[in-house]
Order: sequence, then structure tokens, then C-alpha cells
Amino acid sequence: MDSHVTERIRQEVQSNDVVLFMKGTPVFPQCGFSAAVVQVLSHLGVKFNGIDVLQDPGLRQGVKDFSNWPTVPQLYVKGEFVGGCDIVREMFQTGELQTLLQEKGIQAQPAA
Repeated sequence: MDSHVTERIRQEVQSNDVVLFMKGTPVFPQCGFSAAVVQVLSHLGVKFNGIDVLQDPGLRQGVKDFSNWPTVPQLYVKGEFVGGCDIVREMFQTGELQTLLQEKGIQAQPAA
């Protein structure tokens, strides 16, 4: 893996409380899985940094290598890899995601 890409990913994950590597942007997701994770985070009122992997093929592969996870989207909270769409959705449904965010000190402002 390109060390420049690795450092960029590490920097993003360390300097932002919540990072979503996704296809597209939070405003305009380019796949249903990315859209689903954006929807969960938005529903919870979590501010996050969405990074479009489609803009950089090196980043798209690099994030998979970095996490050792084969798919995008990928959610990181306080530097910790949480998972992809299915895991995030399941954690949300069981309340585990809300608990994780709370334990990590992430302020969530659920939509009314």
C-alpha cells in the first residue's frame, strides 16, 4: 500500500471524531450502502467527516487495506474501525451504536 495514502487515512481517522469513507458525499451518496450509513448517522444527529473514495482509486483500495475490510463504506469512531453498512445498521437497530458513540463522548442530536 502507498505510504502517502496510508498516512492520509491515518490523519483523517485521528483528526476527526467520526469518519465515514464512502462512495460519494454525505449530501449525494453514490451507492445504497453509503446512503444507509449516512442515513443512520444523520438520524442520530452525529456530525461526521465523509470522504469520497471514488475521487481517488488509491484511497479506495488503501482504505480497504488499512482496515483489512473488503468493502466501502467504512465507519471510524475516535480512531477505531467500527465496520461497514451491515454492521453499522445492525448496531443501530440493537442500540449498540448509540452506546458506542456515548462511550466515546460523541455528541448526538437526534432528529426530532
